[in-house]
Amino acid sequence: MKTKVNTFDAYFLQMVYWILTSIIVLTVSFFIIINMKVFGAVPKGKRLKRIKQSKLYKKRQFQNLSYTPSITEGYTMTKVTYDFFLGKKDPLLKPLKPIPSVYTHLKNIDKNKDVFIWLGHSSYYLQTDGISFLIDPVLSMYGSPFKYFNKAFKGSDIYKPEDIPDLDYLVITHDHFDHLDYPTVKAIKDRIDKVILPLGVGAHFERWGYQETQLIEEEWGTEVELKNNIKLAFTPARHFSGRRIKQNDTLWSSYVLITPTKKIFLGGDSGYDSHFKIIGEKYGPFDYAILENGQYGEAWRYIHTLPEDVIQAAIDIQANHIIPVHAAKFALALHPWNEPLQKITCFGKEKGLDILTPKIGEVVDLNLSDQQFAVWWED
Repeated sequence: MKTKVNTFDAYFLQMVYWILTSIIVLTVSFFIIINMKVFGAVPKGKRLKRIKQSKLYKKRQFQNLSYTPSITEGYTMTKVTYDFFLGKKDPLLKPLKPIPSVYTHLKNIDKNKDVFIWLGHSSYYLQTDGISFLIDPVLSMYGSPFKYFNKAFKGSDIYKPEDIPDLDYLVITHDHFDHLDYPTVKAIKDRIDKVILPLGVGAHFERWGYQETQLIEEEWGTEVELKNNIKLAFTPARHFSGRRIKQNDTLWSSYVLITPTKKIFLGGDSGYDSHFKIIGEKYGPFDYAILENGQYGEAWRYIHTLPEDVIQAAIDIQANHIIPVHAAKFALALHPWNEPLQKITCFGKEKGLDILTPKIGEVVDLNLSDQQFAVWWED
């Protein structure tokens, strides 16, 4: 009997040992991974002091203008997660052949040209009034912290960090991995004059070797003067943020770009809300509005606009020309890859709106009022 008890005790102690060892290994691994440079940094010091003084910061996190649950009523996180990872997928979730694209040498573009060039997903190069902007560049082959996840569609990845010219301004709307790509911003660091970014996001950039003096880091309602008499306003969006465990410790933003010749709205990720009308009434009408249209679902409509919401947002901000982005590079939602473009062009036609749909790399001349583009997503 004593032998049996001793044997049981030995097995119990061994089991406890392995459980504790596993917990320790997992804990250490977690802290090693979460402190990798790709995950950025937590705001602290005078930056954290600024954050705590912000009227947008309540209950230890940034807030939207309206109450914004991450999941729409009637859905659960468990069901959404199950459907995303284990549910039945649409056969056109990813394209069956490479995405059509046109390679334009960004470094060879005349500085006097006013152009928009989509680089895939929410990344685009914008040049106007002699000043260059690069918005939310994700030019690695993946939209995640690790290169084995969320890979770019073939054909959508024609631009690499080495293709980026010297820039006046790098613009970041928020710190999610599909908008702020560590490998890209690290690779182009020495070609950037200034970085425009929402409050708190500068913590990531300083960890990655950018100087504090390079950062124009503000919150909604702030207007700043840029080069060549260009003004930029930080305006609201309805979204969330976070690269680490804690969410919403950095701000997200849309932007209004006012130049001597035109007004452009840079939407960033956002669900539909009253802020579009507020922005339109204060700054509209806009010559161009670059709006997120893709990676949506009914379960996420508070934080990502559905195509019909994009149309209403364009009407609210009084946009003359709409350029939809946030599609055709990554599968971050469950809709067919080309559905966002199908729907936005259909709905836009019904409302008489001018929807511009260039291929990745195709030049949009911002001084031409009538441009036509192929229906390339149906090929």
